[in-house]
Amino acid sequence: MAQKKGVRVSEDADELSHVPLQAVLLADSFAQKFRPITMERPKVLLPLVNIPMIDYSLAWLESAGVEEVFVFCCAHSKQIIDYLDKSEWLSYPKFSVNTIESHDSVSAGDALRLVYERNVIHGDFVLISGDTVSNMSLTQALQDHKDRKKKDSNAIMTMVIKKSKPSSLTHQTRLGNDELVMAIDPNTKELLYYEDKVDSADGVVTLDKGFLLDNPALKVHNDKEDCYIDICSPEVLSLFTDNFDYQHLRRHFVKGLLVDDIMGYKIFTHEIHSSYAARVDNFRSYDTISKDIIQRWTYPLVPDIQFSGNLPIKLERQGVYKGSDLQLSRSAQLGPFTLVGSGTSIGDSCKISNSVIGEGCSIGSNVSIEGSYIWDHVTIQDGCQLNHALVCDGVVIKSGAVLEPGVVLSYKVVVGPQFPVPAYAKVSLLPQPTNEDSDDELEYADSGSGILDITSLNSTLEVPNAELSRSSDSAEVGVSEVGYIWSVCEGGHEEEWRHSVAPVPANKIAELRKDPVEPDTPKLEVLPAAGTRPDDETSDSDNDPATDDPCDFDKEVEATFLRAVHEGVDQDHVIIEVNSLRLSYNMASLDCAGAIFWSVMKLALETPHDTKGELLNNAVSVITTWRDLLRHYLQSIDEEIEIIMKFEEMCLESAKDFAPMFATVCNIKS
Repeated sequence: MAQKKGVRVSEDADELSHVPLQAVLLADSFAQKFRPITMERPKVLLPLVNIPMIDYSLAWLESAGVEEVFVFCCAHSKQIIDYLDKSEWLSYPKFSVNTIESHDSVSAGDALRLVYERNVIHGDFVLISGDTVSNMSLTQALQDHKDRKKKDSNAIMTMVIKKSKPSSLTHQTRLGNDELVMAIDPNTKELLYYEDKVDSADGVVTLDKGFLLDNPALKVHNDKEDCYIDICSPEVLSLFTDNFDYQHLRRHFVKGLLVDDIMGYKIFTHEIHSSYAARVDNFRSYDTISKDIIQRWTYPLVPDIQFSGNLPIKLERQGVYKGSDLQLSRSAQLGPFTLVGSGTSIGDSCKISNSVIGEGCSIGSNVSIEGSYIWDHVTIQDGCQLNHALVCDGVVIKSGAVLEPGVVLSYKVVVGPQFPVPAYAKVSLLPQPTNEDSDDELEYADSGSGILDITSLNSTLEVPNAELSRSSDSAEVGVSEVGYIWSVCEGGHEEEWRHSVAPVPANKIAELRKDPVEPDTPKLEVLPAAGTRPDDETSDSDNDPATDDPCDFDKEVEATFLRAVHEGVDQDHVIIEVNSLRLSYNMASLDCAGAIFWSVMKLALETPHDTKGELLNNAVSVITTWRDLLRHYLQSIDEEIEIIMKFEEMCLESAKDFAPMFATVCNIKS
């Protein structure tokens, strides 16, 4: 990075230098989520924007003041250890990276029990997975954890959370995870309830009334995101050892502690606002976090900052990153938020936007690439079309081939000429394994888990363009070409679009909007202490405005704003009406800020204009006219971040004309 031996996220981290802080990094967590592309390479080494993913986790830990990291590796231990041995991390001052290897652990619980047996943790420690990207400072979270521990020895864990953007349609966060419901004491920040598998059939979260007797104050949230960054006391490790039924960190350990009235252990939360923290555990989160990195939400962990020996990348206008020795035809077009690695060549009349191209790639002429991830040493011949796809190292895509949205091509697959790879297809060199473990049961993959052994695979790869036999449930990708399209398990087709790098299809959105059964937000039910509902009890929750679609709130705010525009309503009166809507829909001030800004910018877009300059003038005029209204809802950094993210969403989806002037509009003084 900018400093050869580490980058400081915050100077506050220096205050921790006198405290020996340790961390446990679970390197193999959720490796199976990326099957089939991880058969030949561990997920921990996936090149997230040309940098191995584990380097993001280690860079953040070093910058946050952690002095000793224990990397627990299981499924791909040899590759992880070899990579770390050759990396620069072992030479960093005051930063020790150690590995703990196990071939028998199949869960996070097994891993933490082994860490406890090794007796290497001697105080409070940070627990993360090897797919974590963050730039937050640990100073305040650590201090809060220690202060609570002094007052209450049962306060053994602090979970880092942040506000998410759940979709009312897909019931997921922007990272592709199921929406999370949490109950938190608003005064102490103690976690009281945690449910990450809300029943989508009725969208109801049920709490026993007895739960409320001991907790007179609580807030129920479905707008929080679990960052999977935990500050733990040593008791956490001993609890895993004492309770062998604790396997999953959240499903077993966290939920188990919340309902355990005997031990009395407590979990607290620490919410971050302006910092970034997220983890990659499916393709949608891979896509989202990669875009966040390119758009610099993760600064200083951004592509043009050198660390871990990566080749230099130069940042140019409109978020375009270019590596060294790039051969770019003059007629080729690189759109906004695109990264092209070193040593890559791009031919005539190519159009590439919102994509990542790795190092040493060869791209022919008249190639169209939109929203895709092309890893290293990939060959794409003339006339190919790639739409929101992921292509691993060494793949060859021959002339005229088309990759539909959501396609994943594993290492060294060869796609034949003019061959259309269907949407959401996953293609690998090897036939699909007949026995695979459930992703819901395992957090790690061992040698018998369906992740194929690396040595057996290498022997297959030694035969160039090997013609593989066709299996009954696989299809080849073109005549005499190399690769098998893996079949989706029963019922899996419906979920492919939820966890893909491709945007949610318009037809799916239309279906969900028309579905009268599926609710828009989870509802809260409180049952009697005995756990049964009286026969004569009725509920009018269906008529509660708080259960309405958040999109309805945005539409109501927009209608109020447009009425003010056309009828000359005073801005103070608009504020009163918007606040009334906020209360009736049970929304936060942040939601008002985003909805108002959305309405203002939509008015600018719909005002007649012929050129980009006229559109910019429209934006300046509208923002200036309604500056008092905007200022009222921009009282804190949270509101400012909210409208920037709202504007970013408009630029990427509904109002792409604003994308080239994103920075200019953000700098308009209101």
